[in-house]
Amino acid sequence: MGRLTPLADVAAAFAVVPPVAPRATPVARVAGLVLAEAVTGQRRPEAARALIDGYAVYADDTRDAGGYAPALLPQPPAWVEAGALLPQGTDAVAPPATVTIGDMGAEVLSPLAPGDGVRAAGADCADGALLIGAGCRLRHGDGIALRLAGVDEVRVRAPRIVIAMLRDDEIIRAVADTIAGHVAVAGGTSSVVLAVTAESAFETDADAILTIGKTGEGHDDDAVLALARMGKVIAHGLALSPGETAAAGFIGTRPVLMLPGRLDAALAVWLTLGGPLLARLTGFIEPPHMRAMPLMQKIVSTIGLCDVVPVAVTADGAMPLATRFWPLPAMTRADGFVLVPAESEGFPPGATVTVADWR
Repeated sequence: MGRLTPLADVAAAFAVVPPVAPRATPVARVAGLVLAEAVTGQRRPEAARALIDGYAVYADDTRDAGGYAPALLPQPPAWVEAGALLPQGTDAVAPPATVTIGDMGAEVLSPLAPGDGVRAAGADCADGALLIGAGCRLRHGDGIALRLAGVDEVRVRAPRIVIAMLRDDEIIRAVADTIAGHVAVAGGTSSVVLAVTAESAFETDADAILTIGKTGEGHDDDAVLALARMGKVIAHGLALSPGETAAAGFIGTRPVLMLPGRLDAALAVWLTLGGPLLARLTGFIEPPHMRAMPLMQKIVSTIGLCDVVPVAVTADGAMPLATRFWPLPAMTRADGFVLVPAESEGFPPGATVTVADWR
């Protein structure tokens, strides 16, 4: 592998990757996806509607009403259900308990003001109002609001990611399934495949390619050589711990990230490079969630390597769980991670550190 490439150099190469082309998607299936274009709504409700069940009245006809002197309405009021359009000539809805209907006609016991019991036209959404901006991730429930605002479909960016396993073993399958879950949460779509050869992993029209395994110095670790033959290698060997044997490059304009077959190393490379790359491809504009907090125990790091340190977040601060090698309990207990810069020897207890989400 030779000289280890600084993490920042690979991040800079991936930072210029453009977002994928947008596609139209029905609002019923947008949860988790990232908007390519801002969405505006139509006027809703398009006309005044009843906010409650009751009787539709003209408010001025009730101005003299009182408990001891009800106001006799000039004509029997129409009953309306909540959500129904108001009949012409009415501007309020009287609660059922305030209206009596007898032989003499309909009487109202309480005065009403125009708009009482009514959802005014445009109260939910003004015509052309901005609902959600471009680059935002849509949440569960956003689709309902969009539909009620007159929006049937939106344009989103959902990159297609191929996750190619270069070996068929338990650890690599676990890594592939984990990364596929991260891709889905971030708004992408993924397909996990078992590649017969390293070359076959690159023969795809996906927007980005992730490979797992065969990046080290084993007898059959030929994945990086295959990338060099078919595209461009920008790094083989990262100044990242764990993750030193990772590689990166391009097939044409499509980014390729090659993860080691070791679980902790693969996750460290994904957290530092894969997640940000996926955000670029989706056009996601919100910055990563970071929290500053005191460190509860010291972190020792090696000069020249960026250390990815999983931490548990407690009321007292960030507790380091592992360095260099992550046992399984460290991964299951992690709430986030601290990235120690390559020029640092670590942090003492009590130092303020930045904790990134374990996403």
